[in-house]
Amino acid sequence: MILIITNKEDSHPNPVIQYLNEKQIPVFRLNTESLLTDYRFHWYCNDKETDFYIKNVTNGLELKGSDITAVWDRRPEIPKELLVENSAEINKHNLEEAHGFLSFLRYFIKDIYSIGSIVNDRVAASKMLQLKTARDVGLLTPNTCFSNRKEDILKFAENYEYLILKSIENDSIWNEKSEMEYVFYAQKIPSKALVNLPEETFNQTVNYVQNYIEKCFELRITVVENKFFTCKIDSQILDEDKGKIDWRQGYDYGLKHEIYDLPEEIKTKCLRFLKRLGLHFGCFDFIYTPMKEYVFLECNPNGQWLWIELETGMKISETIAETLIHADTLYKLN
Repeated sequence: MILIITNKEDSHPNPVIQYLNEKQIPVFRLNTESLLTDYRFHWYCNDKETDFYIKNVTNGLELKGSDITAVWDRRPEIPKELLVENSAEINKHNLEEAHGFLSFLRYFIKDIYSIGSIVNDRVAASKMLQLKTARDVGLLTPNTCFSNRKEDILKFAENYEYLILKSIENDSIWNEKSEMEYVFYAQKIPSKALVNLPEETFNQTVNYVQNYIEKCFELRITVVENKFFTCKIDSQILDEDKGKIDWRQGYDYGLKHEIYDLPEEIKTKCLRFLKRLGLHFGCFDFIYTPMKEYVFLECNPNGQWLWIELETGMKISETIAETLIHADTLYKLN
């Protein structure tokens, strides 16, 4: 039995589940925001065994913990739904208890082969650890500064005509009043423009800046175990406010995707990167420069890839499914 831990809005598991169903491989999807409403569960420890049981009450599917052969810890959310509403304090307590149970359960199955990991993904998401690890395995990276002091940012900026300003953790906010999402895209900033900014511009948050690197194009590299799916993203044909700086802005402006042949040297270094961080999967972002250099930007330990499959036809979902099917062999190899 393959367990997929995710949420109702996540479309990435759909083609994987479809493939597993066609192969008649049993699969159980756990949408964690509905833990208390859509599932009945029981974890137990006695003289005979330690195990757990979950049933999806909406479709009748059942899961026994000891039957799990592989896990895809994809995009779980904290439990949000309740069968019965009580006072705000009681509701909060009940949901927090469910969240605690869910976290402990995911830790309990941590030794089963998993794409995505409650143990490693959060650590591996650290931009600081990623940059150090990338350099340790021989990848080029931008020079980087994190600081809440104006003097540090200005000192860093002295060496560059332009900086790139990025979000560390949350790249969007939801405005309840206007019911609109505001996305913080990466911004290209002239270094000279920083001098006249007030001190509070810097010390009210943590600033994450890098030297701006000119691009020929960008690469989105999805790695499943040792299988590579590299997509060239031709962002430089766009205007600066429509994807040239941050390709995520270019979806509606003719952003071009195509399959790319990644050099073996870069593949080897990416695999070393994943191994050091204990990952079986990663979505890498790279820049290819006019100097013909591959520059590492970041790696999302459980990133988005479905749009790449739809744009290029690369069989990422099938590869994820096959990896989960043959997890026992892969686990022994690793």
